[in-house]
Amino acid sequence: MNYKPGFIIPVYRHGSTIESVVQSLLAFNFPIIIIDDGNDEDNKAKILECVEKYPLVSLVSYSKNAGKGLAMSRGVKRALELGLTHVFQIDADGQHDVQACKKFLEVSENNPAALVSGYPEYDSSAPSARRNGRKFSCLWVKIVSLNFTPKDALCGFRIYPLEPYARLLRHHALIHRRMGYDADILVHFLWQGVPVLNLPVKVSYPKDGISNFRIVRDNLSISFTFTRLFFGMLLRLPKLIYFAAKRQKKSV
Repeated sequence: MNYKPGFIIPVYRHGSTIESVVQSLLAFNFPIIIIDDGNDEDNKAKILECVEKYPLVSLVSYSKNAGKGLAMSRGVKRALELGLTHVFQIDADGQHDVQACKKFLEVSENNPAALVSGYPEYDSSAPSARRNGRKFSCLWVKIVSLNFTPKDALCGFRIYPLEPYARLLRHHALIHRRMGYDADILVHFLWQGVPVLNLPVKVSYPKDGISNFRIVRDNLSISFTFTRLFFGMLLRLPKLIYFAAKRQKKSV
């Protein structure tokens, strides 16, 4: 396979940090796709300034906020138009240590069929509630996929192979459009039998950082997502048992 990766950065209310994130990725010399997910005029202006400044950067923009999941789907469509084989999803808030990108890309190139998924290594700034919520989501991902490989379900630092992603888009798979996206898309990849490789990434939470997570609304939404995925798992049970048996056989 001719390995051709690119970056996708969904942006909502993080116009102040997007340029520093982009600057940290320029050395890789890969296409960078920014998704303007219905930002206000101030954030749009900062995004446009960044896009105009760096030739590697292209923009997908729309007027109404649609959520991370839909932003990623639109970014993936652009990546397919560019002839890319893999997309590296990176959040725009600058919380992830981009020095990990090199290792992620090396592992992805050597394992092109795999989803390379980050799991967070927190510093002291991480809220305890955020850590505990991740444990809940990760447990449910393992239950609804019959796969205990993933170490984290919510990390927005991943490399996706585009072939299985495009297959989901063609089949109009029901993927959560907002905060449930990261767990939902991971489960859909696992349902296809895509192997997952876990790598650590350092995560920090700046004091003045902007969070788009709404505790009550988003936790309820994620809970409903796992309910839907549970019934989806039941429909796919024979195939998932087959995948589990294959993994068990390989590990022996």
